Order: sequence, then C-alpha cells, then structure tokens
Amino acid sequence: MNIFDTHAHYEDEAFDSDREQILEQIQKAGVGRVVNVGSSLNTTYKTIELTKKFDFIYGAAGVHPEHVMELEEEEQYLNLETCLMEDKIVALGEIGLDYHYEDNPERHIQRKHFERQLALAEKCKKPVIIHSRDAAAETLDIMKQCGAEKLGGIVHCFSYGKEIAREYLNMGFYIGIGGVLTFKNARKLKEVADYVPLDRIVIETDCPYMAPEPNRGKRNNSGNLVYVVRALAERKNVSDEEILRQTWKNGTAVYRMDEERIN
Repeated sequence: MNIFDTHAHYEDEAFDSDREQILEQIQKAGVGRVVNVGSSLNTTYKTIELTKKFDFIYGAAGVHPEHVMELEEEEQYLNLETCLMEDKIVALGEIGLDYHYEDNPERHIQRKHFERQLALAEKCKKPVIIHSRDAAAETLDIMKQCGAEKLGGIVHCFSYGKEIAREYLNMGFYIGIGGVLTFKNARKLKEVADYVPLDRIVIETDCPYMAPEPNRGKRNNSGNLVYVVRALAERKNVSDEEILRQTWKNGTAVYRMDEERIN
C-alpha cells in the first residue's frame, strides 16, 4: 500500500506517550506520506520539528479560527511567514471560519485573520487548507473575494452538500474526506463522495480525532485510512488499489510535491 494522509495532527498531546512508536507503526502499515497540519503558532513550531525528524512527514503552517487571537500581535505574522519558508512546509493551514461555538473569537476577528492568512499564502505562493464549520456561505464569499482560486488547496473535513462542493471544485480545490464517510448517519458526505470526481478527492485522518468505524471514538491514526479507502472504493465502484493510487496522485498534486515515494 501507499497511503497519503493529507491532514494529521501528530504533534497533539494525545500522542505524547507513544508518538515515535505510532509513527513507526503507520509506516510499516503502508503510510508513505503524511502532512501534519498546524492549528496555532505553537503547533506549527512542533510540526516543523516533526518534519525535520521524520522523512515521510511534511507540514502545513497556519492558525485555526479558534486561535486567531494570537495573531493580533503583528509580529506573529512575521513568525508565521518564517515558518512558511521552511523546506518541508507545503501549505498554509489550517485556516478559515468556525461558527459552531459561541465562545470562539468574534466573527469579525475570524474573518479578518482568514483574509490576512489568505493574503500571506498568496505572498508565499502556498496552497491553503480550509477549515469551515457552520460558515459555508461566508467562507466561500471570502475565498472568492480574496482570489483563493489562484492558490488552490483542500477543503478539509468537508461537511457541506453537493452545491457547496461544486463551488469549490469550480475554484480548483480538492475535497478532503476522512473517517466520517464510514459513519452510518453520514448521508450528506456520502452524497458528496459520489458526486466529486475521484481525481479531486484526498483522504485524511484529522488524527487524533475523527476515527472511522470500526474504531469510532478511539484515538485515530493514519493506519485507519484503510477503512476510508474501502468505503470510498465501494461508493466509486473501483478497487482499493485505484483509490490509493489516485489519492496519492491528488495529494502530491495539491501540495506540489514529487509523486515518487522517497522513503
């Protein structure tokens, strides 16, 4: 197998007790490449450390909407830009809007930093990883206003319907699909998986979160992507091998990486 996990969080404290063992284990299970994604400046710094320690791990640098208050200090944008220049940092993310919880940063603050991080991605010529929760229309509006189609990237953990998926596909984005596809109640995502062409889908764990059936509720890791691959293969009526081949190709394309496996 040759699995490409396009979105993981191995810097998370959930892996503090056995991180190296898990990373060794997933490599043996056929995981050939992982993009570890920052969600704050601190997790971005930890991500960079992981990319330097493990050949098969690459990274994304960015600040999640829940943490954008840390960007209110101007110098932190300079720090983020420095991170984006690191050799194995292949994208800016995860960034976007999250309107799910009332105690998130105020919406106007989220919007401001979403726009600024999109501008930074354009300056640094990086694709973006988009987090959008309960904010479908506004996320799209900002991305269109900011010319995000010039950047490209992934709509991570896609949670909307086919109409929103169509908008993103028209902008040249890829759709990120993970463990939710295996849930019995995931009707909307299953419809999206049927609708989106296979050459525009990437697979992701969002680990340690979002473990698929039969491991739902447990700590997730990239080895569990075999269940997502199987579910996607059944919906697309192709082999698991075809899903692995195409999603590897898609992951390397969106992150502008060499397709050849290097480890």
